[in-house]
Amino acid sequence: MMLILVSGGAASGKSAFAEELLVKGGAAPRIYLATMELRDAESRERAQRHRRMRAGKDFITVERPLDLAGLEIPEGCGVLLEDLGNLCANECFGPIGMAGAEERMMSGLSRLAERAALLVAVSNEIFTDGTDYGGQPAAYLNCLASLNRRAAALAAAVYEVVCGIPVCWKGAGLCVR
Repeated sequence: MMLILVSGGAASGKSAFAEELLVKGGAAPRIYLATMELRDAESRERAQRHRRMRAGKDFITVERPLDLAGLEIPEGCGVLLEDLGNLCANECFGPIGMAGAEERMMSGLSRLAERAALLVAVSNEIFTDGTDYGGQPAAYLNCLASLNRRAAALAAAVYEVVCGIPVCWKGAGLCVR
């Protein structure tokens, strides 16, 4: 039972690196836990690109935009959770709303980490644009930042992918590359 957190900016290579970690980890079956809600052509194309990246790697795709805690997974499997930013948006702005969103997500993340032999969770680095947000965007960013901190605390290893280069911030003995 191990959690690895992989963070990075848009198109940084974090998804490819996270897949590589899960494939090398050897846990089976491999579950790709997709959190993005496919609402437009751009999101559908992005999902197709990720499916092409996973082709031939024996992933079972499970779409789960909400309620991680309610997901049943096989004991000892490998899970690639893509990604915490989408999950956070779905929980914060979904039917239940912002109240309790962080706890719902942490409950689900903890449950997955307990059941999976290896859980690789991908998150977004979206906090350095220098813009001062207010209202709901600020609440979302605060929730995601707190979720990332709590996931990092729970994780055995934490990576940040910058320009395709993974940098290990936690768990030096577990770091690869």
